[in-house]
Amino acid sequence: MRISMFRPSTRRRLLRDAVVTGFALPVVLRTTTLAFAQVKSDDAQIVPTEKLMAEGPLPDMWIGSKDAPVTIIEYASMTCPHCAAFHAETWPTLKSKYIDTGKVRFVLREFPLDPLATAGFMLARCAGPDKRNAMTDLLFDQQKNWAFVDKPVDALAATVKQAGISQAQFESCLKDQKLYDQVNQTRDKASTDLKIDATPTFFINGRKYAGELSVAQIDKDIDEATKK
Repeated sequence: MRISMFRPSTRRRLLRDAVVTGFALPVVLRTTTLAFAQVKSDDAQIVPTEKLMAEGPLPDMWIGSKDAPVTIIEYASMTCPHCAAFHAETWPTLKSKYIDTGKVRFVLREFPLDPLATAGFMLARCAGPDKRNAMTDLLFDQQKNWAFVDKPVDALAATVKQAGISQAQFESCLKDQKLYDQVNQTRDKASTDLKIDATPTFFINGRKYAGELSVAQIDKDIDEATKK
């Protein structure tokens, strides 16, 4: 399986060392992220609702009406350039045109491809339920300023400080072993149960799409989903 680039003990050690030393192997992380960039599939598959909605290691942070006719689930990595591109180019339209109007219910689930992405997701969770999605938005918006720099851990700390996370809170969050495990278990569960091996991967009313979705593709897919 392609995501098993680091054994759990190795990933944990890398993240721990990153926090202690401020060094997060930027070359390795950059290579890992790009290896899982845009992957398109012509064979979209349907996943049963009960399987997609099964309780996971972490609670879902949904956006949109519970009564929306379309449900979109995104699996992403905080260090994935195509994920950041989706959130910069497609997400604003998806939110204003479909989520805010009650047509779509959306959730972003953790699928970290490297220790730095795990750290980003952990910090988003540590910000609290009300700020988790705003934190992931911030990290995607500023990805190039913290994920692909010489000292990414320092840059990550500076980025989340904008959202009110102090250095002490930053370090405390990244030492939370339970949260670390839950973030990675979310990815592992999706890999095993849903056969996800790339980011971003979307499920639109259960239909699987691997790769970055454009506004035009989202329009088409939502239109098809609402006709069924």
